[in-house]
Amino acid sequence: MDAFSDLRGKAALVTGGSRGQGAAQARLLAQSGVAVTICDVLADVGETYATSLRDEGLEVRFQAADVTAPEGWDALVAGALAWRSRLDILVNNAGIINRTGVAATDLTAWNRVLAVNLTGAFLGIRAVAPAMRDAGGGSIVNIASNSAFSGHADPAYTASKWGLRGLTKTAAMELVADRIRVNAVCPGLVVTGLNAGSPHLAPMIGLTPMGRAGEPDEVARLVRFLASEEASFITGEDFVIDGGFTAGAAYRRVAVETSLL
Repeated sequence: MDAFSDLRGKAALVTGGSRGQGAAQARLLAQSGVAVTICDVLADVGETYATSLRDEGLEVRFQAADVTAPEGWDALVAGALAWRSRLDILVNNAGIINRTGVAATDLTAWNRVLAVNLTGAFLGIRAVAPAMRDAGGGSIVNIASNSAFSGHADPAYTASKWGLRGLTKTAAMELVADRIRVNAVCPGLVVTGLNAGSPHLAPMIGLTPMGRAGEPDEVARLVRFLASEEASFITGEDFVIDGGFTAGAAYRRVAVETSLL
């Protein structure tokens, strides 16, 4: 069997799938034979992107949804099942940032970030589990961050991504009897249209041992692997994909600057 051939004929939901990393994930899954429902609050952008993928001959549809609303998740699952009568893969990719420190983050902003990044993933897992169980199992991939291993300068974002790691492990243990695997992907710096031109890019790249930012397609390939039977014995795990940043970027910088490397 060719790698990833088991994905053919399966069905997936990808949240936040109209732009950036989510768009790359949706495209690669569709190119691997998955029928993909892209969901996003950006209805015009999402429908345009889904149309472009259908023009390439891929099985893709768009459905507008707010991941913070339980009724939105009910509609998403119902729509996916009406389209392909099954649901095998969920990628909880939708996420937002705040970029203010503790003192400057008001409660409204705090709650909004956690609602999208963490509660949205919880609602998604809860909504898709029965359909995956009926299909004989499935794979849930939560998009966390390498910020979930440190104190990133955005407390709401950081807390949401640390929480997503915990949710991943708890859900994995609860759902393993139903043959549903749950894992987290933790990207480092990935340049997309959402952050291109940001002043933090050059310092981050300078600290990254591999000396560059990641590409959306590199993250998408890891998501595809975890969605497939190639990862059939993997659940409850965190997969950092950040060019070595979390492994010891600061120590490496010290070693380089003191001629130890």
